[in-house]
Amino acid sequence: MEYTVQKLGKLAGVSTRTLRYYDEIGILKPARVNSSGYRIYGQAEVDRLQQILFYRELGVSLENIKNIVTAHSFDATNALKEHREKLLAKRDQLDMLIANLDKTIAVKEGRRTMTNEEKFEGFKRKMIEENEEKYGEEIREKYGRDTIEKSNAKLMNMTQEDYEKVTSLEKQIKETLVQALATGDPASEMAQKAADLHKQWITFYWAEYSKEAHAGLAQMYVDDERFASYYDEKHPGTAAFLRDAIHIYTGIKK
Repeated sequence: MEYTVQKLGKLAGVSTRTLRYYDEIGILKPARVNSSGYRIYGQAEVDRLQQILFYRELGVSLENIKNIVTAHSFDATNALKEHREKLLAKRDQLDMLIANLDKTIAVKEGRRTMTNEEKFEGFKRKMIEENEEKYGEEIREKYGRDTIEKSNAKLMNMTQEDYEKVTSLEKQIKETLVQALATGDPASEMAQKAADLHKQWITFYWAEYSKEAHAGLAQMYVDDERFASYYDEKHPGTAAFLRDAIHIYTGIKK
Protein backbone atom coordinates (compact mmCIF):
# COMPACT_ATOMS: atom_id res chain seq x y z
CA MET A 1 0.00 0.00 0.00
CA GLU A 2 1.16 3.52 -0.79
CA TYR A 3 0.55 6.75 1.07
CA THR A 4 0.69 10.44 0.27
CA VAL A 5 2.12 12.85 2.84
CA GLN A 6 -1.37 13.61 4.15
CA LYS A 7 -2.36 9.94 4.46
CA LEU A 8 0.91 8.89 6.11
CA GLY A 9 0.71 11.82 8.52
CA LYS A 10 -2.81 10.83 9.51
CA LEU A 11 -1.82 7.18 9.87
CA ALA A 12 1.19 7.94 12.10
CA GLY A 13 -0.24 10.89 13.98
CA VAL A 14 2.40 13.35 12.78
CA SER A 15 2.07 16.56 10.82
CA THR A 16 2.70 16.83 7.11
CA ARG A 17 5.21 19.55 7.96
CA THR A 18 7.17 17.03 10.04
CA LEU A 19 7.23 14.52 7.18
CA ARG A 20 8.42 17.17 4.75
CA TYR A 21 11.16 18.15 7.18
CA TYR A 22 12.22 14.51 7.53
CA ASP A 23 12.52 14.42 3.74
CA GLU A 24 14.60 17.61 3.70
CA ILE A 25 17.12 16.34 6.24
CA GLY A 26 17.32 12.91 4.60
CA ILE A 27 16.01 10.83 7.48
CA LEU A 28 12.85 9.72 5.66
CA LYS A 29 12.73 10.09 1.90
CA PRO A 30 9.58 9.14 -0.04
CA ALA A 31 9.74 6.05 -2.22
CA ARG A 32 9.05 8.24 -5.22
CA VAL A 33 7.48 11.49 -6.37
CA ASN A 34 4.57 11.03 -8.79
CA SER A 35 3.88 12.99 -11.98
CA SER A 36 1.84 15.51 -10.00
CA GLY A 37 4.74 16.24 -7.69
CA TYR A 38 3.30 14.41 -4.66
CA ARG A 39 5.55 12.46 -2.31
CA ILE A 40 4.58 8.79 -2.27
CA TYR A 41 5.57 6.48 0.62
CA GLY A 42 5.63 2.69 0.56
CA GLN A 43 5.88 -0.01 3.21
CA ALA A 44 9.61 0.46 3.75
CA GLU A 45 9.05 4.14 4.52
CA VAL A 46 6.18 3.31 6.88
CA ASP A 47 8.46 0.92 8.76
CA ARG A 48 11.25 3.49 8.95
CA LEU A 49 8.86 6.13 10.27
CA GLN A 50 7.83 3.73 13.02
CA GLN A 51 11.50 3.29 13.95
CA ILE A 52 12.04 7.05 13.96
CA LEU A 53 9.07 7.59 16.27
CA PHE A 54 10.30 4.86 18.61
CA TYR A 55 13.68 6.57 18.87
CA ARG A 56 12.03 9.97 19.36
CA GLU A 57 9.94 8.53 22.20
CA LEU A 58 13.18 7.37 23.83
CA GLY A 59 14.62 10.88 23.61
CA VAL A 60 17.17 10.29 20.84
CA SER A 61 18.03 13.38 18.77
CA LEU A 62 17.11 13.50 15.08
CA GLU A 63 20.77 13.72 14.10
CA ASN A 64 21.58 10.51 15.98
CA ILE A 65 18.45 8.80 14.66
CA LYS A 66 19.52 9.60 11.12
CA ASN A 67 22.96 8.12 11.75
CA ILE A 68 21.37 4.97 13.17
CA VAL A 69 18.64 4.23 10.62
CA THR A 70 20.69 5.15 7.56
CA ALA A 71 23.72 3.06 8.56
CA HIS A 72 24.42 0.01 6.36
CA SER A 73 24.64 -2.12 9.50
CA PHE A 74 21.18 -1.10 10.73
CA ASP A 75 19.08 -4.16 11.63
CA ALA A 76 15.39 -3.32 11.98
CA THR A 77 14.50 -6.48 13.88
CA ASN A 78 17.24 -6.02 16.47
CA ALA A 79 16.29 -2.35 16.76
CA LEU A 80 12.70 -3.32 17.57
CA LYS A 81 13.91 -5.72 20.25
CA GLU A 82 16.07 -2.97 21.74
CA HIS A 83 13.11 -0.57 21.67
CA ARG A 84 11.04 -3.12 23.57
CA GLU A 85 13.71 -3.57 26.24
CA LYS A 86 14.12 0.17 26.69
CA LEU A 87 10.37 0.78 26.84
CA LEU A 88 9.98 -1.98 29.43
CA ALA A 89 12.73 -0.34 31.49
CA LYS A 90 10.98 2.99 31.06
CA ARG A 91 7.71 1.41 32.23
CA ASP A 92 9.45 -0.06 35.28
CA GLN A 93 10.83 3.37 36.10
CA LEU A 94 7.41 4.98 35.77
CA ASP A 95 5.89 2.26 37.97
CA MET A 96 8.53 2.98 40.61
CA LEU A 97 7.89 6.72 40.48
CA ILE A 98 4.12 6.17 40.68
CA ALA A 99 4.60 3.87 43.67
CA ASN A 100 6.82 6.50 45.27
CA LEU A 101 4.15 9.13 44.64
CA ASP A 102 1.44 6.90 46.13
CA LYS A 103 3.53 6.44 49.27
CA THR A 104 4.07 10.19 49.52
CA ILE A 105 0.33 10.86 49.22
CA ALA A 106 -0.33 8.26 51.92
CA VAL A 107 2.20 10.02 54.17
CA LYS A 108 0.55 13.40 53.57
CA GLU A 109 -2.82 11.87 54.43
CA GLY A 110 -1.41 10.32 57.59
CA ARG A 111 -1.92 6.73 56.46
CA ARG A 112 1.75 5.68 56.65
CA THR A 113 5.27 6.89 57.29
CA MET A 114 8.11 7.21 54.78
CA THR A 115 11.86 7.46 55.30
CA ASN A 116 13.87 10.14 53.54
CA GLU A 117 15.70 7.36 51.67
CA GLU A 118 12.38 6.07 50.29
CA LYS A 119 11.43 9.53 49.06
CA PHE A 120 14.37 9.63 46.68
CA GLU A 121 14.68 5.95 45.78
CA GLY A 122 12.78 6.29 42.49
CA PHE A 123 14.82 9.27 41.33
CA LYS A 124 18.14 7.63 42.17
CA ARG A 125 17.10 4.43 40.43
CA LYS A 126 16.22 6.48 37.36
CA MET A 127 19.70 8.02 37.30
CA ILE A 128 21.29 4.58 37.47
CA GLU A 129 19.10 3.13 34.72
CA GLU A 130 19.70 6.09 32.42
CA ASN A 131 23.47 5.76 32.89
CA GLU A 132 23.29 2.01 32.33
CA GLU A 133 21.30 2.49 29.13
CA LYS A 134 23.71 5.06 27.71
CA TYR A 135 27.09 3.95 28.97
CA GLY A 136 26.73 0.59 30.78
CA GLU A 137 28.90 -1.54 28.50
CA GLU A 138 31.62 1.02 27.94
CA ILE A 139 32.12 2.01 31.57
CA ARG A 140 32.22 -1.63 32.72
CA GLU A 141 34.83 -2.36 30.07
CA LYS A 142 36.85 0.69 31.06
CA TYR A 143 36.56 0.61 34.86
CA GLY A 144 35.49 -2.97 35.65
CA ARG A 145 32.18 -4.46 36.76
CA ASP A 146 33.02 -4.33 40.48
CA THR A 147 33.82 -0.62 40.34
CA ILE A 148 30.55 0.22 38.60
CA GLU A 149 28.46 -1.91 40.96
CA LYS A 150 30.05 -0.15 43.94
CA SER A 151 29.33 3.19 42.30
CA ASN A 152 25.65 2.28 41.76
CA ALA A 153 25.37 1.09 45.36
CA LYS A 154 26.86 4.37 46.57
CA LEU A 155 24.30 6.31 44.57
CA MET A 156 21.41 4.28 45.97
CA ASN A 157 22.69 4.99 49.50
CA MET A 158 22.78 8.75 48.95
CA THR A 159 21.03 10.79 51.61
CA GLN A 160 18.58 13.55 50.73
CA GLU A 161 21.29 16.10 51.53
CA ASP A 162 23.77 14.32 49.23
CA TYR A 163 21.24 14.12 46.41
CA GLU A 164 20.49 17.84 46.64
CA LYS A 165 24.19 18.69 46.79
CA VAL A 166 25.18 16.61 43.77
CA THR A 167 22.33 18.14 41.75
CA SER A 168 23.50 21.61 42.77
CA LEU A 169 27.11 20.74 41.87
CA GLU A 170 26.10 19.70 38.35
CA LYS A 171 24.50 23.11 37.85
CA GLN A 172 27.54 24.91 39.30
CA ILE A 173 29.88 23.04 36.97
CA LYS A 174 27.93 24.17 33.90
CA GLU A 175 27.78 27.79 35.07
CA THR A 176 31.46 27.89 36.00
CA LEU A 177 32.49 26.29 32.71
CA VAL A 178 30.72 29.02 30.74
CA GLN A 179 32.69 31.67 32.64
CA ALA A 180 35.93 29.70 32.36
CA LEU A 181 35.51 29.14 28.63
CA ALA A 182 35.33 32.90 28.14
CA THR A 183 38.88 33.21 29.52
CA GLY A 184 40.18 30.79 26.90
CA ASP A 185 42.69 29.47 29.43
CA PRO A 186 42.17 25.99 30.98
CA ALA A 187 44.80 26.90 33.59
CA SER A 188 42.87 29.99 34.73
CA GLU A 189 41.48 30.23 38.24
CA MET A 190 37.92 29.84 36.95
CA ALA A 191 38.80 26.79 34.85
CA GLN A 192 40.54 25.13 37.77
CA LYS A 193 37.51 25.88 39.94
CA ALA A 194 35.38 24.04 37.35
CA ALA A 195 37.79 21.08 37.50
CA ASP A 196 37.59 21.02 41.29
CA LEU A 197 33.80 21.17 41.22
CA HIS A 198 33.87 18.30 38.76
CA LYS A 199 36.02 16.29 41.16
CA GLN A 200 33.56 16.96 43.98
CA TRP A 201 30.70 15.88 41.71
CA ILE A 202 32.20 12.55 40.63
CA THR A 203 33.17 11.62 44.20
CA PHE A 204 29.45 11.36 44.95
CA TYR A 205 29.30 8.52 42.40
CA TRP A 206 32.72 6.87 42.59
CA ALA A 207 33.56 4.52 45.42
CA GLU A 208 37.19 5.70 45.18
CA TYR A 209 38.76 8.75 43.52
CA SER A 210 42.04 8.74 41.63
CA LYS A 211 43.67 11.43 39.52
CA GLU A 212 44.32 8.87 36.76
CA ALA A 213 40.66 7.90 36.53
CA HIS A 214 39.58 11.55 36.62
CA ALA A 215 41.93 12.41 33.76
CA GLY A 216 40.76 9.35 31.82
CA LEU A 217 37.13 10.37 32.24
CA ALA A 218 37.94 13.85 30.99
CA GLN A 219 39.52 12.38 27.85
CA MET A 220 36.43 10.22 27.30
CA TYR A 221 34.32 13.39 27.32
CA VAL A 222 36.12 14.36 24.12
CA ASP A 223 36.48 10.92 22.52
CA ASP A 224 32.86 9.85 23.03
CA GLU A 225 30.47 11.94 20.95
CA ARG A 226 27.63 11.39 23.43
CA PHE A 227 29.58 13.15 26.18
CA ALA A 228 31.01 15.71 23.78
CA SER A 229 27.57 16.68 22.48
CA TYR A 230 26.31 17.08 26.07
CA TYR A 231 29.03 19.59 26.94
CA ASP A 232 29.28 21.23 23.50
CA GLU A 233 25.55 21.64 22.92
CA LYS A 234 25.43 25.37 23.76
CA HIS A 235 29.12 26.21 23.72
CA PRO A 236 31.21 24.22 21.18
CA GLY A 237 34.64 23.29 22.50
CA THR A 238 33.53 22.98 26.13
CA ALA A 239 34.30 19.25 26.36
CA ALA A 240 37.89 19.74 25.17
CA PHE A 241 38.31 22.78 27.42
CA LEU A 242 37.09 20.83 30.47
CA ARG A 243 39.44 17.96 29.58
CA ASP A 244 42.40 20.32 29.41
CA ALA A 245 41.42 21.95 32.70
CA ILE A 246 41.12 18.56 34.43
CA HIS A 247 44.44 17.38 32.99
CA ILE A 248 46.08 20.48 34.45
CA TYR A 249 44.20 20.00 37.73
CA THR A 250 45.28 16.37 38.09
CA GLY A 251 48.73 16.82 36.58
CA ILE A 252 48.02 13.87 34.29
CA LYS A 253 47.60 13.99 30.54
CA LYS A 254 46.07 11.00 28.78
